Amino acid sequence: MAKKENNLLKIRESLLMSRAELARKAGLSALTIDRVEKGMECRMDTMRKILLALGFTISDKKKVFP
Repeated sequence: MAKKENNLLKIRESLLMSRAELARKAGLSALTIDRVEKGMECRMDTMRKILLALGFTISDKKKVFP
């Protein structure tokens, strides 16, 4: 899989949120969050769940996944 740079790790840490907490809020596994933070590709549904769990709207997508 190709690596895609994103700001997920930086944003999550700025919110003082653990990987497990974000995973729980997003309804995803911590492993999935870890993979996305490392730049692995993910489905649109996964991106949407992460955005909403961080308190962003769908239109804020570029802030997290440029």
